[in-house]
Amino acid sequence: MNTKEKIFPRKTAPEKSARMVETIYGCKWSLTVYQLLANNINRPGEMVKSVDGLSTKVLNQCLKKNLEFGILNKINYPEIPPRVEYEVTEFGQKFMRILDDIEKLQNEIDA
Repeated sequence: MNTKEKIFPRKTAPEKSARMVETIYGCKWSLTVYQLLANNINRPGEMVKSVDGLSTKVLNQCLKKNLEFGILNKINYPEIPPRVEYEVTEFGQKFMRILDDIEKLQNEIDA
């Protein structure tokens, strides 16, 4: 019999991903933006027109957070007038699957 006890290091939450989930869920519009993008509404003006209560200022703050985390990508078209579109990155698709799993878990808790 081995007399040495196994010592396990303290496990901590993944700091960056936990902050990212908290920030995205803290922004009440991020999930709505993802829903719009899934429905091919990818221009800011269209987004604002498609959702009651969503202002351009709040949308821009939401989009900025998502760009910083690498969830969305901004496409600038060199046209006059300028045109901007947003798309979900490959990383963003992975992240959204995690959010879907969290929503399923919440539905199980609520049931």
